[in-house]
Amino acid sequence: MSTPSLVVSVPNEELAAALRPVPEGVEVLVWTMLAAPPREAIDIVVPPYMAIGKALPRLAEVRTRLVQGQSIGYDGVADALPPGLVFANAASVHEASTAELAIALTLAAQRHLPTFVRAQDEGRWASEFSDSLADRRVLLLGYGGVGKAVAARLAPFEVDLTVVASRARVEDGMPVHAVDELFDLLPHAEVVIVTLPGGDATRRIIDDAVLSALPDGALVVNVGRGGLIDTEALVDHATRGRIRAALDVTDPEPLPADHPLWTLPGVLITPHVGGASSAMRPRTVRLIRAQIERMLAGEPPLNVVHES
Repeated sequence: MSTPSLVVSVPNEELAAALRPVPEGVEVLVWTMLAAPPREAIDIVVPPYMAIGKALPRLAEVRTRLVQGQSIGYDGVADALPPGLVFANAASVHEASTAELAIALTLAAQRHLPTFVRAQDEGRWASEFSDSLADRRVLLLGYGGVGKAVAARLAPFEVDLTVVASRARVEDGMPVHAVDELFDLLPHAEVVIVTLPGGDATRRIIDDAVLSALPDGALVVNVGRGGLIDTEALVDHATRGRIRAALDVTDPEPLPADHPLWTLPGVLITPHVGGASSAMRPRTVRLIRAQIERMLAGEPPLNVVHES
């Protein structure tokens, strides 16, 4: 058997099967990263989706040219990654699914779906009036891949959309406000959807001052990172009935069973499942195949976010 020109490892057989067939000379093998690597050199390593932090130290045991993550976020990767490695995130994989959940959380909170589900559990016909998403003033904080996907899905809902990002610009016809304009915009926002990445620059960007600037009854939807919101401040505002929240991410995470966020009125929580849908695998496969093709062609990889 001839020596393969390119070796790729993935963390499970399902992903390996989905990648096949691969170009001639490419070998795909399964490495869960729970044990020693199956080769001394693996050109592209794809770590497990949910346990990447524990898996990355294993990379010190193998020579590799690219570590391809399966998440858009890469908080803490630089600290856990052995030196001398190139890491790419999974931009293009989770945007559609995460944007779907952002819209679902917004609609569920606006139309009181948690109340109706609880009534169904009790066999009660409990009709009540709710708020629409239509005609609401929506502030979208973050205009990267997920933010753009959310904006596209909001278009048919007849909202008044304002977009805020790190810098002011017009992108694809969309006026984008700079983040330093945020406090001028908050008093007019009825729904805030947060799609920002994590990191020191955005940590607790939604703090007590931001929440205080929002009108009574405003809804904050977070599908970015839990650390974007000051949890203590959110608990305070939600306890007083000032602010509602729909959160796919929390700080801390996982949220402890006795945390007050679980039981506060007007708070809806999902357990960080923005990307966890059937949309993930085909897009992951598409990205890995693109990286294989680029490496075979001698081209630089896509989505590089860390290189040491």
